This record gives sequence, structure tokens and C-alpha cells, in this order.
Amino acid sequence: MPKLKTHKTAVKRFKVTGSGKIMHIRAAGNHLLTNKSVRKNGRVELSKNDTSRIKKLLNI
Repeated sequence: MPKLKTHKTAVKRFKVTGSGKIMHIRAAGNHLLTNKSVRKNGRVELSKNDTSRIKKLLNI
């Protein structure tokens, strides 16, 4: 069987925590941070339906 390749855009958009949860980074969190609150730029946990699809993309 051939090797499974990871979906490269999914790798850039999602991170896996140590406990196995999948987090995503919201848009516009990399520039003009002085006038944005920390709460707005916090990472967000995804629903269970989304995590199963993303885990397939990340080959977890």
C-alpha cells in the first residue's frame, strides 16, 4: 500500500495539542496586534465532527 500524504494546507492551519485536541488559528492574528485583544486572538477548539475530518487530513 502507498504511503499516506498529509494535506499541507491542513498542517498550516491546524495544530494538535499534547492531549490530542485539534486547535485552529483565527484569521488576522499575525499583524496589527496592538489594537486587538488577547481574547480575540485566542485559539479555538473545534467540534467533534470537524476533528474527525481534520484528523484524516493530518493522518493522525
